[in-house]
Amino acid sequence: MIALMTGASSGIGAAAARALARERPGVQLVLVARREPKLRELASELGATYVAADLVDDDAPARVRAHLEEHHGGRLDLLVNNAGASWRATFADGGFENVNRHMEINFNAQVRLTEALLPLLRASEPSAIVNVASVAGRISRGGAGSYSASKFALIGWSDALHLEEREHGVHVGLVLPGFVATEGFPAAELTRRRATRWVVSTQDKATAAILDAGLRGAAERYVPRPWALIPVLRVLAPGLVRRLLGRGGVAKASLTKTGGDDS
Repeated sequence: MIALMTGASSGIGAAAARALARERPGVQLVLVARREPKLRELASELGATYVAADLVDDDAPARVRAHLEEHHGGRLDLLVNNAGASWRATFADGGFENVNRHMEINFNAQVRLTEALLPLLRASEPSAIVNVASVAGRISRGGAGSYSASKFALIGWSDALHLEEREHGVHVGLVLPGFVATEGFPAAELTRRRATRWVVSTQDKATAAILDAGLRGAAERYVPRPWALIPVLRVLAPGLVRRLLGRGGVAKASLTKTGGDDS
């Protein structure tokens, strides 16, 4: 099995790579991220190969595909699009620039890489794509609209891609974390308060969701699972949700990662 993980230098990406190695002994992992020293260290630990690349660069998808063709015979059984970043700002303060930089890394980069690797996934069928989105792709809050927009886009595209690719033997699954404490997204505003500490999930739960979507055909997994109730509440009682989001506290603080970079 050949599995490629983006955003693999730290956080959920590194944890998921280790989990894959444990669950599937003999898996050939390809790690992709910007920070080469961290990638080299993890690749050495797992016996993996790696590509140090910024996925927003024009040549990044071609470089990743060339690596697969050179080192893994052009085969790819699992693609995990995990790289992403977030910068908090209101639209009045951040404007189009902030929207655009979120779209570049959280949506465009995933689409461009998938486009480059889709022929390999089809040729390796049955295969799978896992797109790591966010609960923020179902519900948005003030100060995080740009991040939510990018994740809404990723979810909508993923749903269509699933319908298009199932006849070609490529499963497309979604993972939607609420708040997972990582190096890039430490969740400090929640973990330092007893009243909100409980909403922060773990990397182990996130990696379990990725494995469920990538190896066991799950269509969609929330992390933790109870976050799945939030989009339902948004549909059934949109006015109530808006009031809760406007009051602060857990509802306002916990739906979106803030700061940092897992790319």
